[in-house]
Amino acid sequence: EVKLVQSGGGLVQPGGSLRLSCAASGFTFSSYAMSWVRQAPGKGLEWVSSINSGGDTPTYTYSVKGRFTISRDNARNTLYLRMNSLEPEDTAVYYCAKYIQPTGSSYFRLYNYDAWGQGTQVTVSS
Repeated sequence: EVKLVQSGGGLVQPGGSLRLSCAASGFTFSSYAMSWVRQAPGKGLEWVSSINSGGDTPTYTYSVKGRFTISRDNARNTLYLRMNSLEPEDTAVYYCAKYIQPTGSSYFRLYNYDAWGQGTQVTVSS
């Protein structure tokens, strides 16, 4: 059974930092690209960042570029998202997701994911 179990998140002041983790099991983690997707209050799902199976090619949506860092540890079957300089606009439920291929050019197309984490709340507020 494919499982993605998330941890991290919480309440942080603007300008603060958080790290999200996503522990994977039930599949060969090192063979698939992975992503983070978020859903802000009252809005739809938004692709945030992806990393290829080898971990050497990260991509980001424009609004988080330079502030967020995606990474993975294939030995530990874990995906990470380091979020710095957080803004109130980053408030959302964050999901990790398993892409259907080792790499891709359509990470933003959410139908290309076949497993999702349970979600974790990130709230940026003073």
